[in-house]
Amino acid sequence: MIRVINYGAGNLRSVENTLDKIGARYEIVDTPGPLLDAEKIILPGVGHFGQMMRALDERGLREPILGRVRDGVPFLGICLGLQAMYESSAEAPEQKGLAMFGGRVERFPAHARVPHMGWNEIIPLDNGSRLLRDLGPRPYVFFANSYYCPMGGATAALCRYTLDFTAVLEQRNIFGVQFHPEKSGPVGLRIVRNFVEL
Repeated sequence: MIRVINYGAGNLRSVENTLDKIGARYEIVDTPGPLLDAEKIILPGVGHFGQMMRALDERGLREPILGRVRDGVPFLGICLGLQAMYESSAEAPEQKGLAMFGGRVERFPAHARVPHMGWNEIIPLDNGSRLLRDLGPRPYVFFANSYYCPMGGATAALCRYTLDFTAVLEQRNIFGVQFHPEKSGPVGLRIVRNFVEL
């Protein structure tokens, strides 16, 4: 069964609605125990990087998440859930991220209008991406972010908004999206279905 992490804030209801639409079996969890037999894990997120990481630590969720990822369990981070995969964020420099990937999440440049809000296209870089299967060359999805993840070897698709940043991350069993698939219509449904059907 898929375990969806509830850390006390975020876009949980809309993620639930999306999973319901595609008929996925899932459970909302906020304690470590249910993660130990999770077949897949989803970490949704909106809000502040520091608050999210503190909430995960207060609930004792950091190590169980990382342990299951090391075991090969498919993991999907959504929006702030993607940013949490990095070492740190300019939004809360003192707070350590999950550090699945190196680098720091940065704020868009001073001249950019933030948040980056609304529909924008993503540009796939990896033709073999399992998350982007059957989506076409440049699908449009819904963003709401003031901070962005750096480009790297695991970047499967980028988005352009004053600069290029990671819109989709994919490496082995680890997946992340900066946008909100649960608010991105049929394209978002397809992305979540692709993860569920891995």
